[in-house]
Amino acid sequence: MKLSMMINYAGGFQQAVQQVVELEKAGLDQVFVAEAYSFDAVSQVGYLAAKTERVEIGTGILNVYSRTAALMAMTAAGCDYISGGRFILGLGASGAQVIEGFHGVPFDKPMVRIKEYIEACRMIWKREEPFNFQGQTVRAPLPQGQGTGLGKALKIINHPLRSDIPIWWASLKDRSVEATAEIADGWLPIMFIPDKFEQVWGKALKAGTAKRDPARKQLDIAAGGMVAIGEDLVGAKQTAILDLARANMALYVGGMGARGKNFYNDICRGYGYEKEAVDVQNLYLDGHKAEAAAAVPAEWLELSHLVGPRSYIKERVGVFKQAGVTVLSVNPVGPDAVKTIETLREIVDET
Repeated sequence: MKLSMMINYAGGFQQAVQQVVELEKAGLDQVFVAEAYSFDAVSQVGYLAAKTERVEIGTGILNVYSRTAALMAMTAAGCDYISGGRFILGLGASGAQVIEGFHGVPFDKPMVRIKEYIEACRMIWKREEPFNFQGQTVRAPLPQGQGTGLGKALKIINHPLRSDIPIWWASLKDRSVEATAEIADGWLPIMFIPDKFEQVWGKALKAGTAKRDPARKQLDIAAGGMVAIGEDLVGAKQTAILDLARANMALYVGGMGARGKNFYNDICRGYGYEKEAVDVQNLYLDGHKAEAAAAVPAEWLELSHLVGPRSYIKERVGVFKQAGVTVLSVNPVGPDAVKTIETLREIVDET
């Protein structure tokens, strides 16, 4: 099981990178860079590649609307090249508010678009023939009658360092999760509870895995949350740390979408927290954000994060492993992140 962490787009990037450099020595295996509608992730990948030696560097995530499929393939090939084969292309759809509101592109056929981007990227990286893709959302060269008519099928000029750069898909809904299990190299779920994930995604994962090419290795799954390890982290002290996640959970479950059109709220319901899903959303949309945060189920917080004594953390790591998680994605909390990652690395290797 590998260890990964996410660099937030909120600020303090240089400090975060310095921490990654230290955590790399402590046992961190992967770092993902968020993008959203903030600074682009790609320039930050380049900076990380120059500052680190071993850690894999991924995008978490690049949306498939603001870059063409060919540019996505070029970008991934470039990031892989400058990092010495350490890049992971994390893809996702984002949402209509960002894609149509910020990028000015219609938010149509998200699942089909991601599938076609994955296929297109792999075609371009292999360089077996000039790139010619005529799909539902990706068409290159443009068909006759569109554009100037001068378009020509081309190969990417440089030979990519790897023709099989890992592609991870941040999917949420059933059909997309099924497609992820079938064709992607890794899955970036959100709000993952290892004890309950099958209630939400079990059928989709099973269906996609059944169609997966046997030549493709097992799907990687990255999941986790805050990590804090200490013999005193029980009772009120454990709760105080877990409560740090309440505001963000309430934002997603309550505020990321309208009533009836919030995928994160659907996940909450799928886990069996139906009343809480209604309460959090109603409170949040009515402007009562603190009350919405307080309504987030305590059990959800405990099961999705790793906060407690060493023996408890070891037990929970075992549950994540049993659920098929191959990458433990964590956010160290406390004064000594390096020590926390070193201890977690020891626990993971023992489990």
